[in-house]
Amino acid sequence: MNIFLDGIGKKFNTEWIFRAVSLELHSGETCAILGRNGSGKSTLLQIIAGNIHPTTGNIRYESGGREIPDNLIFREIALVAPYLEIIEDFTLDEMLDFHFSFKRYLPGFTAGRVRDILDLKVTKSKTIRQYSSGMKQRVKLALAFFSDVPLLLLDEPVMNLDKAGIDWYLQLVKEYTGKRTLVICSNQQAQESAFAVKSLKIEDYKS
Repeated sequence: MNIFLDGIGKKFNTEWIFRAVSLELHSGETCAILGRNGSGKSTLLQIIAGNIHPTTGNIRYESGGREIPDNLIFREIALVAPYLEIIEDFTLDEMLDFHFSFKRYLPGFTAGRVRDILDLKVTKSKTIRQYSSGMKQRVKLALAFFSDVPLLLLDEPVMNLDKAGIDWYLQLVKEYTGKRTLVICSNQQAQESAFAVKSLKIEDYKS
């Protein structure tokens, strides 16, 4: 997916969070949005996701040679973020069935293959509420990476992951990003986004 941000700005009440953000991303590129906590990274990611409208500027999406209307972009993205919860009363199988009733699996993938890659070693009857925070984060990442969408948006993807979990996340990026566009919000953590070919420091766009 190609994304074109032209002069994007956002303010809440009278305070500008950022201004004049312009960026081009093309299919297969990875971009890191960098900045300290509370700097506006997540807000910009939410604008890219189509969940928040910018105060100024515009954003355009292209996929497969066609322009995607703003109101349909939700079909083309998978989003992982600390503020997005998974349904903790579900078992893993129920969560996979629910999520993939709205999104298609990547070609060649099934619930069983996703379970194998997650390798959580839990009983089928165990609910997600009983998982550790790191296990929940792995589930969130798997739901995104194995959805057949052209745009992946990851907000602090290594949150709650231990060293093994971070290595697992990096393997997902290496093996399953493919030609998809990937945008990562990072609090300057190299392990989250050191591989990104483009970066944007949100502090550079403060008024």
